[in-house]
Amino acid sequence: MKQLSKFFIVVCMLSFGASSYLIAQTGTEILEKMDDVMYASKNLKANNTIILIDKNGKEERRDAYVRQMGTDKRLFRFTSPASQAGISVLSLPDEVMYVYLPAFGKERRIATSAKNQNFAGTDFSYFDMESVLFTDKYEATLLQTNELSYQLELIPKVRSDYSKVIAHIHKTHFYPEIMEYYDKAGNKIKEARYTFSKKGKYWNSDEIEMTDLKKNHRTKMLMTDVEHDSNLTDEDFTIRKLIE
Repeated sequence: MKQLSKFFIVVCMLSFGASSYLIAQTGTEILEKMDDVMYASKNLKANNTIILIDKNGKEERRDAYVRQMGTDKRLFRFTSPASQAGISVLSLPDEVMYVYLPAFGKERRIATSAKNQNFAGTDFSYFDMESVLFTDKYEATLLQTNELSYQLELIPKVRSDYSKVIAHIHKTHFYPEIMEYYDKAGNKIKEARYTFSKKGKYWNSDEIEMTDLKKNHRTKMLMTDVEHDSNLTDEDFTIRKLIE
């Protein structure tokens, strides 16, 4: 009986120690694993269908394509309708971003203070669209776990209109499922819901639905024709490519 009691005590101590370690470590670790999923391929090509939905349910469709290289280069360009075609945003290392508006015929660098503005009438801000690792943008704290997901509190490391983001991350595959965005007053102002599927060895975000809770307006971004590890080079992420 004494031996059994000692064994039980040792097991409890080990379990408590393991749990304490996880709580102390996993906020950042989980976010790092999410980054590993989100930026798993060396580069990516895909087409996007963007659907804007107003408070009355009226829909407006746009088409675009996206090019991604590594963790810090992304080019997004609208291809239709004609009123939107050519509008592009280029995200580069060191938080550098450019936007090109054909009506003005010139690229414009986006100031850090302007990154919180919505991109081309969607519910995504420039801050949401830039290609930066989440671990570079946010400090992560593990709030709670359940059988299916982790819940993290993300506090911006850089200038942002968000005071925090609450991220719900799949417990097995580490992709984001829900992101809840809060303003400086602590009010929840936006929510993004993700749908992922696995294609080959990579998890892809087939759909992101961003809702502006104040405006009761939604933007769905659907990704198709995904091609990983293609022949993209640094030359595909230049000002020249932005305005072509």
